[in-house]
Amino acid sequence: MFFAWLVSALLFAFAATGESSFSVTTSNANVQVKENEGVDLTCSYSADFGSSARVEWKFKDLTGSQKYIYYNGKPTTPYANRVTMYGSNLRFSKVTRVDNGVYDCEVSGVNSQFGEARVKLTVLVPPSPPLCRIPTSVTTGKNVILSCHDKDGSPPPQYKWYRDNILLPPEPSKISGFQNSTYVLNSANGNLEFPYVKKTDIAQYSCEAFNIAGPPQRCRAVKMEVRDINTGGIVAGVIVALLLLVLLALGIWYAHKKGYLPRMNESKQKPSVVYQPPSVYGGEDDDSEFKQKSSFVV
Repeated sequence: MFFAWLVSALLFAFAATGESSFSVTTSNANVQVKENEGVDLTCSYSADFGSSARVEWKFKDLTGSQKYIYYNGKPTTPYANRVTMYGSNLRFSKVTRVDNGVYDCEVSGVNSQFGEARVKLTVLVPPSPPLCRIPTSVTTGKNVILSCHDKDGSPPPQYKWYRDNILLPPEPSKISGFQNSTYVLNSANGNLEFPYVKKTDIAQYSCEAFNIAGPPQRCRAVKMEVRDINTGGIVAGVIVALLLLVLLALGIWYAHKKGYLPRMNESKQKPSVVYQPPSVYGGEDDDSEFKQKSSFVV
């Protein structure tokens, strides 16, 4: 019994030692810093890699594009003026919003040992007043989308919508006083959608962008009118169009009757008639046959 326990303890210790071999870690895997400030991305590795371990930093931006920041013992060209290394840590003298993304510290040893640690960097940028697209007049029963977007905020802002300066809840069916509302609010992309807009949706609408970097910003309120379909105007337009067609037909008939328009048979040219009188002189050509000598056109 004691022997089995001892074997288990030794195996556990070996497994624990194996897991810690060639390890690469960071003291802060989620870094947040204000734009235009400096920051350090930390990286450390175990002694197993040896004294001549190679350290490189790779960056992947929010679009998924990857590139090296520190490679072959020096920073790459785009980062040469604002990136330095101290030990295995990466130091930025200043960051901008384009530096948002994830950073991999890659460590390799002389015997092909390899390990890496990942750091997520969020550059904090307050939102700007968002660009809002709010129609001023829509038709009852139509699908209508109000949009709101801010391109400056980092991390990407969330959005709130206000109707007559009253905050619209994301799930109106769960809030008293909004159960009859039919809108759909997307807090992530800023869209406020009315699948079937109604007269009760007439109001002034405004949108607010917010994130953790600074105070929220709101766009100017715009009133959205909801109008019924103008059936009378459509019918009147059809009647006017029909009357114009009737008048045009009557005009053509009257002009034709009065002879203002050319007739079909008058447009044809008369054929040319060639006449040859009989010769009053006899001769070798006169054998009681009609022979053309000259012609004239009647």
